[in-house]
Amino acid sequence: SCLVGGEQISSIGRGLCVLLGISLEDTQRELEHMVRKILNLRVFEDESGKHWSKSVMDKQYEVLCVSQFTLQCILKGNKPDYHMAMPTEQAECFYNNFLEQLRKAYKPELIKDGKFGAYMQVHIQNDGPVTIELESPAATVDPKQLTKLEKQQQRKEKTRTKVPSESSRERNAPRNKEDPSASSGAEGDVSSEREP
Repeated sequence: SCLVGGEQISSIGRGLCVLLGISLEDTQRELEHMVRKILNLRVFEDESGKHWSKSVMDKQYEVLCVSQFTLQCILKGNKPDYHMAMPTEQAECFYNNFLEQLRKAYKPELIKDGKFGAYMQVHIQNDGPVTIELESPAATVDPKQLTKLEKQQQRKEKTRTKVPSESSRERNAPRNKEDPSASSGAEGDVSSEREP
């Protein structure tokens, strides 16, 4: 159950309690991954009592979602730091989108939530107890999503690595003209590691 100011605003029976910590770096891709994982995670027993064989959807159980920015905590000595948590306004939009996607993928009446940004008291009767940490996979570079500039930079780097091996004349040629472009290529790699 979830309480705000002593008043119960949401509760579920058997199911999953999802504490969602939203990072600055999270996107629609991470959101969709988490929705799939939460709904398909096999943590319940089947009819014969076999453990780890049924998902929340298989069992038609409920899901209670609570926004929990403190999951993005980074300790600086003994002091918690939350600079990796998404700012409130942006996070609220992301959280509501997350709930909407859960409801679309499952049954709206089985998805419950707390109150975003409120001081909540969450009472969890943890069955087992079982607590599982889910993280979206690390971002991989998708060639389709590279900017034109990055593609051009990659082509330049490929050309640069091929040129010296094409002929003995080029291997023996003075290389002072290529040095500046080589260093700029390295700098380009560093600057393109993280987009704004």
